[in-house]
Amino acid sequence: MTTSNLAAFPRSGVLAIVRRQNTFLLVRRANAPDAGLWGFPGGRIEAGETIFHAAERELLEETSLPAKATSIIDAFDSLHYDANGTLQFHYIILAVKCEEQEQAHNPIQAGDDALEARWFSYQEISALGARASARLHGLTRQILQKEAPSYLSQ
Repeated sequence: MTTSNLAAFPRSGVLAIVRRQNTFLLVRRANAPDAGLWGFPGGRIEAGETIFHAAERELLEETSLPAKATSIIDAFDSLHYDANGTLQFHYIILAVKCEEQEQAHNPIQAGDDALEARWFSYQEISALGARASARLHGLTRQILQKEAPSYLSQ
């Protein structure tokens, strides 16, 4: 099977979303497709791995933060094409809410394919503009609307 044929088959990936009060843990990506952009930690689901385990593993690899995956927040397609319109890859992404295992506010450190890792407020995420991954602002807003609607009206 050629590479172009493989691109026609969707793969699965996760985003690990951790909220600490009114901040969210983000990483700046080192690799394509979002190289240099800020977004939620995440990556591929490996063969034999559950969705929740993948989210916990990716989060730990990219930020050193241990957490427990608790629920799926959203699911969406990530389609990427080359300049000629040929599909390069198709991912089905599952956004997974994760809770810190300890309330000691563990330190974070970028690792794996993350250049940086840090906590961002909603206002800071909104100000990222073109430096943010495509779904970052929408997912953050979706979580706050559900869990802290009064925060958005401030």
